[in-house]
Amino acid sequence: MNYKIIRYVIGKILSIEAAMLLLPVLVCIGYGEPFLKEFGIPILALLLCGFLLGYKEPSDMKMYAKEGYVIVALSWILVSLFGALPLFLSGYVPNYLDCVFEAVSGFTTTGATILDDIEALTHGLLFWRSFTHWVGGMGVLVFLLAVIPASSSSSFMHLMRAEVAGPTVGKISSKIRDTARTLYIIYFVLTFIEIFLLVCGGMPVFDAFIHSFGTAGTGGFSNHSASIGFYQNPYFEIVISVFMIIFSFNFNLFYLVLIGKIKDALRSEELHAFLIVIAVSVFGIALNIRSMYGSFGTSLRTSLFQVASIISTTGYATVNFDLWPTLSKIVLMTLMFIGGCAGSTAGGLKMSRVVILFKTTRREINRMIHPHSVQTVRFEGRPVEELTARSINLYFSVYIFIFVLSMLLVMFEKRDFLTLFSAVSACLNNVGPGFGDVGAICSYSALTPLTKLTLTFDMLFGRLELFPMLVLFSPSIWTKNRSKE
Repeated sequence: MNYKIIRYVIGKILSIEAAMLLLPVLVCIGYGEPFLKEFGIPILALLLCGFLLGYKEPSDMKMYAKEGYVIVALSWILVSLFGALPLFLSGYVPNYLDCVFEAVSGFTTTGATILDDIEALTHGLLFWRSFTHWVGGMGVLVFLLAVIPASSSSSFMHLMRAEVAGPTVGKISSKIRDTARTLYIIYFVLTFIEIFLLVCGGMPVFDAFIHSFGTAGTGGFSNHSASIGFYQNPYFEIVISVFMIIFSFNFNLFYLVLIGKIKDALRSEELHAFLIVIAVSVFGIALNIRSMYGSFGTSLRTSLFQVASIISTTGYATVNFDLWPTLSKIVLMTLMFIGGCAGSTAGGLKMSRVVILFKTTRREINRMIHPHSVQTVRFEGRPVEELTARSINLYFSVYIFIFVLSMLLVMFEKRDFLTLFSAVSACLNNVGPGFGDVGAICSYSALTPLTKLTLTFDMLFGRLELFPMLVLFSPSIWTKNRSKE
């Protein structure tokens, strides 16, 4: 284990977080709000820790898989622990565990909240709370890869593999640094297009930033307790619905469009499956809830927003969907697990994994019927390697194990099964709101410390796609012998 590279990278990450905290400081200055205690102390603490850990670049900058996993897991935990300090030091949330829950929910783009009175927070805290979505959506480590010197980035592909969502991770450019920069440029441009459209529709500039950060990171924090339902504006619903879906696409597709390979982007099998699931779900729910909203147009728009919000794992709401018929709630619960596309900011299992799992299952059934036949699973026009298929099967197995273990831990909570099941589902899939006592108009504040701690780890497991967190707690990873991937 190369401990020096772990120390060095984590130090750089903490320094970057200190710089990020300057943005809410500027917001506080603009609105005439206090900031020295809430943000000054965390900034100084981060700068000190960042300097002590990252002041000297190691002579050996080589990194292998296990260093990548450990760096990603430790970085996300530490970033969340420090990111919780502004809320804790402000005095609005005196319980530090609640602050950590909120910070983890922000960085993992989950959107589950323990706040019952969101409007009571200062503009600076509201900005930081939502900005964590934007940072966590693309990834803290991906940002580091975009800014580190080119000479230091050659061994850092393992960081991207451990942090970026999906069964496989590819490079847009031959250089990992250029790949990270391209991803962030696309991310930045799309975010500001949404901000511009929301402001043009009449949304206040501050609110537009807050909700665009939440949409881009598919997180769902709002500066209003009623979420997007606060505005009662169909234009906002449509714009945010479209962008929730856009940010659920694989970002490699945007790159293909930029370089003129539009036909290649439109041929994406994962994209086709994703859009088909959305279309079927939207029309199915719209028909199911039509009697509740008077006209089919209103029910269709409402259905589109909520389907886009759940499958993208954003978690915004315009209505209390907990009151919808059972069929509609089952559809939404299913979408929680499916999630967005690989290589997007969305959570969930990912559409590519679902499609490949379906195809491999169908192949095995056909093999049982025709044992001598030779069948190949193909995805995106190429054969799926057996290693990829096995890794997906392993992912599902580990996912089910963590889900069941989480359910056993939260069962100590004296609440109904739907509340607990949806809470674990919403946090492990980084969705945010669930059903019952953790529904769209409720918060997670009344849950016990054990349940909050369990769900906090679920959010980290879900955002980091299980294995970095598992590797972190594996005794064998800390042995001295370094093994390559």
